[in-house]
Amino acid sequence: MEIINAIGRRKASIARIYLSEGKGNITVNNRDFKEYFPVVTLQHSVLQPLKVLNVSETYDISVNMYGGGMKGQSEALQLAIARALVKINAEDKPALRAAGLLTRDPREVERKKPGQKKARKRFQFSKR
Repeated sequence: MEIINAIGRRKASIARIYLSEGKGNITVNNRDFKEYFPVVTLQHSVLQPLKVLNVSETYDISVNMYGGGMKGQSEALQLAIARALVKINAEDKPALRAAGLLTRDPREVERKKPGQKKARKRFQFSKR
């Protein structure tokens, strides 16, 4: 099997992954993913696509990750893994789709407007 690559995005985070056959090792920016994501809920989120298809010990995943925070990065990685698994076997798509793992979350930070304190918050107003 050749190396499959995929990309996942969430907020400002971008995850580029290279998936190949192996023993289930996941490295993020040349570090183990459990070291990179110390919070257990984020580790669970990353492994979810692999657990849905029961292939946790089948593939090695190498990840280049940048931008955003921890939660955005974990969700970007989750989407990238799901997309790569669909590239390998198209019959897995309905299972991943049903689990909600193939949907790109389009929410981004709204830009700050001129004449306002933040995106929607105005400066304090007083009539006097």
